[in-house]
Amino acid sequence: MPSLRKRAPKRLPAAELSDAAAAEGLVVGWLARRDYAGGELAAKLAERGFATPVIQALIGELRTRALLDDERYAGHFVQYRLARGQGPARIRADLRQAGLSASQIDAALAAVSDWAEIARQVRRRRFGARAPASWAEKGRQARFLQYRGFSNDHIRSALGPDCDPDS
Repeated sequence: MPSLRKRAPKRLPAAELSDAAAAEGLVVGWLARRDYAGGELAAKLAERGFATPVIQALIGELRTRALLDDERYAGHFVQYRLARGQGPARIRADLRQAGLSASQIDAALAAVSDWAEIARQVRRRRFGARAPASWAEKGRQARFLQYRGFSNDHIRSALGPDCDPDS
């Protein structure tokens, strides 16, 4: 049976750890697969054992060449997580973990106009259009939305009397 433990990243020989070209080769390969935040890339390179000056210089160069853009990353991240039904608190925590600044996170989250409507859509998608009939069901749905990262105001709006426009 295969092991479920996360494998340690492959370490390069010590001679290559100070080589900017080796670091750039790794990073370009990673960026070809998906978008990354600068903090994520720096952490991945540090995990591989690259020297801090090499990492900082490479991150700066990638930003200059527009291959690395934290604002673009944050916008794409928010849209992806929004499509998965996640709320602002959860998205904020994940972006903070990726190494983005508070101003970048706030700008990306501000691009979404109506979090309460999104919470209503997520509730409808999971539980149907009918409003919760009992307090127990209301609590269950509220906990679900809270786990997804919606605030109490968003949850109240999603569970309130206006959550079922067809009734």
